[in-house]
Amino acid sequence: MTTDAAPPTPTSTPTVAIIGGGASGTLTAINLLRRGASVTLFESRGEAGYGVAYSTTDGRHLLNVRANNMSGFPDDRDDLLDWAAEAGIELGPIDFLPRRDYARYLRDRLASAAEGGPGAFEIVGETVIDVEPVGAGFRVLTSDDEGHVADAVVLAYGNPPPQPLAGLPEAPWNLSDPWDVARISALPVDATVLVVGTGLTAVDTTVTLLDDAPDRRVIMVSRHGLVPNPHVDDQFTSWVTPIPDGPLTADGIASLVRDQIEHAARLGVDWRAVIDGLRGPTQSIWRRLPEPERRRFREVYAREWEVRRHRMAPRIAALLDAYRAEGRLEILGGGVLGSRVDGARNGTAQPVITLADGDREVTAVINCTGPSPDITRTDNPLLLALQKRGLIAPDPLRLGIDVTEDGHAIGADGSVVPNLLTVGPPCKGALYEATAIPEIRGQAASVAAHLTSGDGGSTSD
Repeated sequence: MTTDAAPPTPTSTPTVAIIGGGASGTLTAINLLRRGASVTLFESRGEAGYGVAYSTTDGRHLLNVRANNMSGFPDDRDDLLDWAAEAGIELGPIDFLPRRDYARYLRDRLASAAEGGPGAFEIVGETVIDVEPVGAGFRVLTSDDEGHVADAVVLAYGNPPPQPLAGLPEAPWNLSDPWDVARISALPVDATVLVVGTGLTAVDTTVTLLDDAPDRRVIMVSRHGLVPNPHVDDQFTSWVTPIPDGPLTADGIASLVRDQIEHAARLGVDWRAVIDGLRGPTQSIWRRLPEPERRRFREVYAREWEVRRHRMAPRIAALLDAYRAEGRLEILGGGVLGSRVDGARNGTAQPVITLADGDREVTAVINCTGPSPDITRTDNPLLLALQKRGLIAPDPLRLGIDVTEDGHAIGADGSVVPNLLTVGPPCKGALYEATAIPEIRGQAASVAAHLTSGDGGSTSD
């Protein structure tokens, strides 16, 4: 990864404000602190390491990547395994760590970096509402104070919440936060729950619902009705797919991947080896696709790719199979077609949801449709303020912020905004693969190296 924009100042010890304390922000902070920078981390929870992905307190929610690929640092691939040994957690290379324990890992590594480095570190437990350019730097404004001055700002706000479900009223039975484990677990033990979405978040929510109460039933529904494929216990020989030179198309890439999967099958190699072998080149392939081809990929192939690429732990897949065999779980395509609320039954309104196979009476609906990355539709005050200032703009596909390949924000006028960078999911429009730890750790290391390089030269990770 190369960086063309100059770092903040000729010094190697800048002051950096990081907005967001999930994995993206925490890993960026650790890398900066290890390089001697001073860091102010803004996280409304008041504690780093959680974010959306790792805030769950449910030990049944597992990482979707094996432990041997979940180190937070590209130059120390065994760091998570080393930490687990230090913490007394039994964790093998191919195991799947509970998400809540990964939050502990991030917090512990941040604490070590803050204590052992020369730079100052502060967590501000307030919501950032604006970032104002001041000279060559910025003033970060929160709702509760006058602001913090920084040489550079890193936007690491992670995955935004989903859009409200269309056609469903705001009501106690319409749950918008799939990570509110306490509220979900408090649903009646004999509830019938509609989970809208069939991705990894929906899977975690379903496990919480059905493992807690054997008399509950869940209906998972999405447009395609596709759930993530499982990992398998076999370890694969690395598979290299030859990417052709010249112009690429979405149809051509899809055909190539299918051909490679068929070729692998003839050799007795699991299709997962082909998909995993494409993880490294995915960002390069995405950058080579013209915008119309990126759009076609999103419209035609994205869901098929996602359920193969972002897989679930074998133990979780086995639970879903058992729930279906018991008749406690249905997985449907077609989406939500309509809804109404019938008169109160036992003093409680009765939601009726129209699905592809007819009307269903449910106790509750949980929105697991996934993040809504379009910043033009956000109600986040910071993103609204940055757009109003012209400091950020949506990428052409509305997958996040328009950024350079190395994460620098591109303003509304099309120019690069010096020292305003992004890490993680906001970069998806530029990189596509930008939401998982194996990609985020590289971004975090690269951004930290750039901001502390002091000479304006290129850096690489």
